Amino acid sequence: MNQFYAGFKNGMKNFGTTISIIVNSILLLLVYLIGVGLTFLFSKIFRKKFLETKPENVKTYWKDLNLKNQKKEECYRQF
Repeated sequence: MNQFYAGFKNGMKNFGTTISIIVNSILLLLVYLIGVGLTFLFSKIFRKKFLETKPENVKTYWKDLNLKNQKKEECYRQF
């Protein structure tokens, strides 16, 4: 009888582990698709580019910030 309970306990443990792997994978996939998918859709709708992939004919990728020419209020929100 103890062998039955030990086997039953081991089987339930394996079943629980398998179910938790499946559920966690599905939940992470949904979170990823919602988070990244919505960000992608909104960036396409509002034409927001997070990276400059096509720089104009320049010698460097650095941007000139012209901090001396900007007002103090413009420096608070840079991104």
